[in-house]
Amino acid sequence: MPDIMKLMQQAQQMQSRLQQIQDDLEKQTVQATSGGGMVTVTADGKGQVQRIRIDPSVVNAADVEMLEDLVLVAVRDAQKKAADLAQGEMGKLTGGIDLPFKLPF
Repeated sequence: MPDIMKLMQQAQQMQSRLQQIQDDLEKQTVQATSGGGMVTVTADGKGQVQRIRIDPSVVNAADVEMLEDLVLVAVRDAQKKAADLAQGEMGKLTGGIDLPFKLPF
């Protein structure tokens, strides 16, 4: 029975550490740009977009599609950077072992 108790204690510690990592990720930010810096997206470590900055010179009513594309590229890049950051943080928890399931963030 002592092994089961030890295993449960380790699981609780891991759960606590996971919560700490999630909290830390919310406080960290990543930034991505597109169009040579014309569009900048800032997201938290969980991939939630916090801010989008658009250089006024890229705003052209005759070419809205280009602006949409620039925003989309920057948002996707920011979300990828956030996912990479989260994976790196989780690697610290799991000792670099790839988990066979997606984490809740």
